[in-house]
Amino acid sequence: MQYTRKMGCVLTMAIFEHWEIFLVYALIIGVFTSFILEKLPPDVTAMSALIILIGFGILDSKEALSVFSNPAPVTIGAMFIISAALERTGCIELLGRFIEKMSGKGQVGMMLAVMPIALIISAFMNNTPVVIVLVPVIISLCRKMQVSSSKLLIPLSYAAILGGTCTLIGTSTNLLVNGIAIENGVEGFGMFEITLPGLIMAAVGFVYIFLFGRHLLPERTSLADLIGGSTGKQYIAQLCVPQDSKLVGRPLRDSLLTKGGDTHIIDVIRSGDSMRDYLDDLDLKAGDRVVLETNVGEILGIKETGAVSMESTPGADHFIEGLDPISASENVVAEGIVGHNSNLIGKMRSGLDFRRRYGVYVVGVHKPQRHPVFRADRETLGMSDTLLLEGPITGMQLLFQENGLINLTLPEDRPIRRSKAPIALLTIAAVAGLAALNIMPIALLAIVGAGVVVVTRCLDPRDIYKSVDWPIIFLIFGMLGLAQGMEKTGAAMLIVDYVVSFADSYGPITILAVFYILTSALTETVSNNAVAALLTPIAIGVAHSLGLDPKPFLVAVMFAASASFATPVGYQTNTFVYGAGGYKFRDFIVIGLPLNVLMFIAAVLIIPQFWGF
Repeated sequence: MQYTRKMGCVLTMAIFEHWEIFLVYALIIGVFTSFILEKLPPDVTAMSALIILIGFGILDSKEALSVFSNPAPVTIGAMFIISAALERTGCIELLGRFIEKMSGKGQVGMMLAVMPIALIISAFMNNTPVVIVLVPVIISLCRKMQVSSSKLLIPLSYAAILGGTCTLIGTSTNLLVNGIAIENGVEGFGMFEITLPGLIMAAVGFVYIFLFGRHLLPERTSLADLIGGSTGKQYIAQLCVPQDSKLVGRPLRDSLLTKGGDTHIIDVIRSGDSMRDYLDDLDLKAGDRVVLETNVGEILGIKETGAVSMESTPGADHFIEGLDPISASENVVAEGIVGHNSNLIGKMRSGLDFRRRYGVYVVGVHKPQRHPVFRADRETLGMSDTLLLEGPITGMQLLFQENGLINLTLPEDRPIRRSKAPIALLTIAAVAGLAALNIMPIALLAIVGAGVVVVTRCLDPRDIYKSVDWPIIFLIFGMLGLAQGMEKTGAAMLIVDYVVSFADSYGPITILAVFYILTSALTETVSNNAVAALLTPIAIGVAHSLGLDPKPFLVAVMFAASASFATPVGYQTNTFVYGAGGYKFRDFIVIGLPLNVLMFIAAVLIIPQFWGF
């Protein structure tokens, strides 16, 4: 008992004496727990940690402001702008058309066209917009070839990830690790310094996917199939129930309106309110407006019964011949996925008001982490949620344009500035080439390149802010602050000392393997940039303490933070195709976990061959 009390006193004194270290460790645990639980957005969590460090006086004002002067987030933001210019000028769209021309028949032929092109593009621009642009192209192509899109979308994401590891500008993680290394006095990486080992690892990944992985890919149905929607020519009509109609007082589900096999009741509007949630138990009243989707024959048949009157649909820009004063509006069915910059993130479905603003109806919501078809109006939307939408083409196009939705049904129609394409291509080539020649630091080159594409109108100035993934930028700022707090309090040095003592017995190869495994494991559950920001300073500290070159350890962190294949939440491209392809969580584990193991073995064997300890 006396010994227990003595140990308790010693522990209490240690906590009071080194409270800053314990606070930093508590913050790290809290931040990663929050990332996993996803109660708060990751950027909010990271910035909250920075605010706590400032509030407790661990970081003073000068140290806190120095976080925002780090060149890595600025470089990443500038590269987002250049990537958006490449997209807006039609460069990626042209490659999408090239994929269609090159695709052979069947899954293998399509993979042989899709994956190499995705890898090459992703090596020179941020891989997330590459996947966003190519997903609708691939879905459309799969429909023509009668191949399930779930057979191609995971390979697309994996190819984009592997391509990002081949150059310094291929992914924001590479730029972040390089920026932190320079801040810590380590010589920065050259533009193509990681290219050859990256290509070797990509080759390993490709061989696995073509020989084994493609047989593990599931055949999943799209949201339109789950709901029973149709992508053929359908029409939406508004049918009014008059006072003398035989439908008054009849249950909607037993009425003649629901008899057609090709008919789908979308909504009933009563006194301006939607009754969609009560359709199964709704009795019709005089004055109700029934909104339904069906073909022309069904509409004509309903008209002949005299049980309803028909009105033109607001926003319809043409009439169906033979439907006299009605005019049902021509309808398209589209699947739209909530993009990472969408203003719909965090909004409740009940507050979208798409029907009033665009004449478009939300038929269903697909939330990948929950039940395939989710209809609860009170739930909020998040990134990668998929909406099944029905409505007129003009309203649909405006909806996609204004709300950051990615059209998965067809490539989105938007003004493409093809005449500016050479400028965008020359800009990215100049940034890569001048960085490779060490003419200027990559941060300055990226800023100049972003300025060029804006001044030359490759991208509208108002689109600059939309093109930058601000949550990633602020996530990086917050994590850089946490890493700085670890360094100042000595929390990082404690970890370094422990790893160094471990290295005395097992050698640098084992330490390299440990850093790769730790980075890879954390990246599968939380943001890869957050993991890289936290582990890069520790890797540098361990290398310096052991008298070793930090670069092999930094490359291990780079590769492991990007090579996230086993879960849909570890990398943005995985998250995006997760919803678009209708995948289940286990699909990524079955296909991606063996690939993670292969990448680990390849990295441990390859990295020391290019960077000696």
